[in-house]
Amino acid sequence: MKSPNKFRSLILAMLLAAATTANAVEPELSKGQTLYLPIYSHIWHGDRNAKGYPLKSQVSVLVSIRNTDMKNPIRILSARYFDTAGKPMKEYVAAAKTIPPMGTFELYVERKESEGGSGANFIIAWEASAPANLPVVEAVHADIQGHRTLSFITDGRPIRSDN
Repeated sequence: MKSPNKFRSLILAMLLAAATTANAVEPELSKGQTLYLPIYSHIWHGDRNAKGYPLKSQVSVLVSIRNTDMKNPIRILSARYFDTAGKPMKEYVAAAKTIPPMGTFELYVERKESEGGSGANFIIAWEASAPANLPVVEAVHADIQGHRTLSFITDGRPIRSDN
C-alpha cells in the first residue's frame, strides 16, 4: 500500500495536470492593440572607466512586425519612437500599412542613431477589420564588426493606450 504522502502527491499532481489542461485555451484573437517594444540604441557593458562610465556599444535595430493570421490582414496605424526620457523622436509609419496574412513589415533604426539611448522604445498600434491572431513583434539588435558579434532580441508587449 502506498504511503499517505505519496498518495497525496499523486492526487496533487493529477489535479495540477487537470487544471493545466482545463486552462488551455484557444489563442487570443483581437481587432487591435497598442504594443510597447523596448529598443536599445546602445548598451552599456564591461567595467566602469576612470570617469565612472562603462563601455558603450551602438547597435542597429530591425523591428519585425509579423502577421500570424492565415486569413486576415492587419494594419499598422503607427510606430512611434521614443527616447530614454520618454520624448517622442519619430513616427516610422506615415500612413497606415497593411500586412497581408502571414506577411511581415519591417522598420529599421540605424546603428548611428544614438539619441534614443539605452531606454528607447516603440509604441506600435495595429488594427484588423475582423478578429485576428495577435502579431509577433520583435526587435533584433545587432552590432557586427569583424569577428565580434553582439545581438539580442526584445519582444513587444500589449499595453493599455487609454490611460
